[in-house]
Formats: sequence, C-alpha cells, structure tokens
Amino acid sequence: MEEYQNGSEGSFSSEEAESIVKEGIDGVLGGDDYSQNHVNKWTAGIVERCLTQLVKLGKPYKYIVTCSVMQKTGAGLHTANSCYWDKSLDGSCTVRWENRTMYCVVSVFAVAIA
Repeated sequence: MEEYQNGSEGSFSSEEAESIVKEGIDGVLGGDDYSQNHVNKWTAGIVERCLTQLVKLGKPYKYIVTCSVMQKTGAGLHTANSCYWDKSLDGSCTVRWENRTMYCVVSVFAVAIA
C-alpha cells in the first residue's frame, strides 16, 4: 500500500484518516479478485465504512470520500485533486491499495465546520 498526504498539520489527522481508509478497504475488498459485477457494491461499501468511522471520531468536520476501483490490465490511471481551503484546519489524504487483480484509490477531504 502507498499513501499520499496533502493538507496541513492542523486539527485534521491524516494518519488517523489513512488508518480508517485502510481498514475500510481491507474490510470490503479483503482477498477478493476483481469482478465487474461487484465494483458498485465495493465502492459504495468502502465509502460508507470510511464515512461512518470518520464521523465517529466526533470532530467538527464535513467529510468527502471518493473511491475508485480499477482492474489491473496494464492501462494507466491518472488522478488529481485540488482544494482551496483553510490550510490550518482543513486537510486531505489519499490511500492507494492494490492486490494482484485490482487497484483501489480512496481520497478523504475534511473541511472544518466554522
């Protein structure tokens, strides 16, 4: 697994969010092989698990969670995110996960509630 961090060192803990995301991915995908018939269920499950656990932290944030699952076929996948926010409070993290048949990329954005 590979992690990419954005944001600041403010109240948002990217390490905490990464841990939640990794647990969410492992809990939904586990040792499964890629199946086109299951992708919608997997992405919805990962997003819901992550959001539920982030909200349970009880921090004053609105969260946005995105999830992409792609079969390993040798094709390229390029993603980019850009945010205009308060760097001292808001934050984000992106986790890249893979097994032998697929990639999963999950991004979490946390926007402080003023």
